[in-house]
Amino acid sequence: MEQRIGSNSQPLKGEPVTGAGFDPAFIPGLTGSAAPREAEDAEPTAEVADSAEAEGSSAPEDSVPETGAADSGEEPAEEGGPVFEAADRRARIVTDRRGVRLSLDAEECEFTWAEIAAVETETARFGKRFTVTVHTPDRRWYPIEIEAASRSEFAEWDASMDAVLDAYFESE
Repeated sequence: MEQRIGSNSQPLKGEPVTGAGFDPAFIPGLTGSAAPREAEDAEPTAEVADSAEAEGSSAPEDSVPETGAADSGEEPAEEGGPVFEAADRRARIVTDRRGVRLSLDAEECEFTWAEIAAVETETARFGKRFTVTVHTPDRRWYPIEIEAASRSEFAEWDASMDAVLDAYFESE
């Protein structure tokens, strides 16, 4: 009797499958894989600018992005109000009037206060790990662990996080 190795069924040709399992950009707040889509959208603009320069004519001002505007992606300095910031060698969390920003290694995600259903903090019973979990209304959660220099920082971090949540969460 012959045995075949592999699948007999061929993949269907049709619409690409969407969802978090196939495209990490499907999850709101993640910015890692959204860059290639933006790059695809930005390529025609760059080609138009290059072709206009090659022809010797000046391109319209709105078709050429300004380099100063791209570099100034950050908002102006914080206008007061509480800010919570904690980081270790790999992870970082910043919570302020704009929302919650989590980063781990090269991956980053940002949540505005309107996108957040709950923020949970937890300290490890043993060890020096402080966990912050952001819950969204669509029943997804995004935990991040920060390693503290000492366990005495936990009380300070909890108080800081509570001050930020009291000031901004549910205020909009």
